[in-house]
Amino acid sequence: MQGDVKSKPILFNTAMVQAILDGRKTVTRRVIKPKPESFGNALIYNGAICTKKGVTKEAPYQVGDILWVRETWLLTDSFGPWNNGYMYKADEDKNKIVFENTGQVEKWRPPIHMPKEAARIFLKVTDVRVERLQDIDKFWSSYDKEGMRNKETENISIAMKERFIGVWDSTIKKKDLDEFRWDANPWVWVIEFERCENAN
Repeated sequence: MQGDVKSKPILFNTAMVQAILDGRKTVTRRVIKPKPESFGNALIYNGAICTKKGVTKEAPYQVGDILWVRETWLLTDSFGPWNNGYMYKADEDKNKIVFENTGQVEKWRPPIHMPKEAARIFLKVTDVRVERLQDIDKFWSSYDKEGMRNKETENISIAMKERFIGVWDSTIKKKDLDEFRWDANPWVWVIEFERCENAN
């Protein structure tokens, strides 16, 4: 059920940030926790909320929400024309120039510790739905929207599927692999988005 528009953080690894910046990634999948026993008799409506046995679970992000991206970053002591003193690991070419010209030492900080004022990427949620993870196979273009295409003009292919599986499994904590890895085919929120300006 769509409510008031909210501003919320969302984490992406460096490769996925680069895919967003390149315009190659417009969808993300996030595992539903705790793991549902089944959605076979669930009521799914508005593409965002599932109800099973009287229990209602909302998606972490709703249509219209503005997401600010947390990514690997560092503070640069405000030198150079970089986003108010912040740098981002995803900016490979810029980083090389800065490190070579200033002697800056790489002390990257994890995305989870990035404050909102350091955010430079904002995403507007355009759709939220529920699927099994392997439902992505229904349309090969889904791998493309997940940012699995190389920067080069790679055709949609089995390589993109293999890349997605590798990325997905790498994001699952070791203790959760049995429940949430690709082969377990978990239930996921499918969140579509588009780039936007900071609404604040």
